[in-house]
Amino acid sequence: MTATNGTRRLALWSIIVAFGVMGIKFVAWWLTGSVALYSDALESIINVIASFAVWLAIGYAQRPADESHPYGHHKAEYFSAVLEGVLIVIAALLIIREAVPAFSDPTLNETPWLGIAVNVLAGAINGLWAWLLISRGRASRSPALTADGFHILSDVVTSVGVVAGLVLAIFTGYLILDPLLAILVALNILWQGSKIVFESMNGLLDHALAPEQQEEIRAIIAENSTGAIEFHDLKTREAGTAQFAEFHLIVDRQMSVEQSHRICDRIEGALHKAVPGIRVTIHVEPDYKQKPEEGFAV
Repeated sequence: MTATNGTRRLALWSIIVAFGVMGIKFVAWWLTGSVALYSDALESIINVIASFAVWLAIGYAQRPADESHPYGHHKAEYFSAVLEGVLIVIAALLIIREAVPAFSDPTLNETPWLGIAVNVLAGAINGLWAWLLISRGRASRSPALTADGFHILSDVVTSVGVVAGLVLAIFTGYLILDPLLAILVALNILWQGSKIVFESMNGLLDHALAPEQQEEIRAIIAENSTGAIEFHDLKTREAGTAQFAEFHLIVDRQMSVEQSHRICDRIEGALHKAVPGIRVTIHVEPDYKQKPEEGFAV
C-alpha cells in the first residue's frame, strides 16, 4: 500500500470512528441530561462532516497533474482544512446556543455517573485516533489529515473539561457549573478553529518552507554545485504534500550547455534524495549576472 493510499484509507476510517464516537456521546447525554455533554455530542456531528470532507479532499489532492492543473491538485487539502476550521467555529456557536438557556434551569438526570463513564470512553477513543492522525498527517505532509487530528484533539479537550466540570457539579451541588463549563469549552473550541483556519490560509497563499528546510536546501545546493560560481534568489513553497524550490545558478559564460546541464542534474538528484518529491526549477545564467551581495558562492 502506497503512502498516498494509506493516507486516504486512514481518512476513510476517520469517518467510521467519528460516527462511532458520536453515537457514544449521544448515549452519554441521554443518560445524564447534561447540557455540557449534549454540547460535546453536537460537536461530534461536526466531526463526522469534517472527516467526510477530509476524505474527499485527500482523494482529489492525490489526482495526477493534468492540462488544466499542470502542478497537480495538492492545494485541495488546504480547502478541506479551512472548512474544518470553519466547522469547528460553527460547533462552538452551537454549544453556546445550547448552554445559555440552561443557566436559568440547570439539571442533571438521576444516573449521571454511567453517562460520565460512557463519555470518558468516547474521549479515550478520540485521543488515540487524534494522535494517530496528527502523527501520520505530519509524516505524509497532509494538511487535511493533520487538521482533522487537531480537530479531534480539541474534542478530547472538550470531553476532559466536561467530565471534570460535571464531577465538580455533582460533588458541590452547583449544577450551574454544567452550562458554565459548556461556555468555556466553546470559547476554547473557537480559538482552536481560528488557528486551523489561519494556518491553512498560509498554505493557500504559497507559504515558504520552514527556515530549517530552506537552510538544508541551500547546503545541498552548495555542496553539489562544483563547477558553478554561485547561486541566488532561492524561493521555496509548499502545497499540501508537494514542495517546490527554484533558484538561479551562475556559471562561466564559456561553459557549454551540456556541462551546465550536468551540474543541474547533480543538484536535482541530491535534492530529490534529501527531500523526496521536491520539484526543482533551476535558471542557469552567465557570470556577469552574479549578485555577490545576495548570492551564495560555491
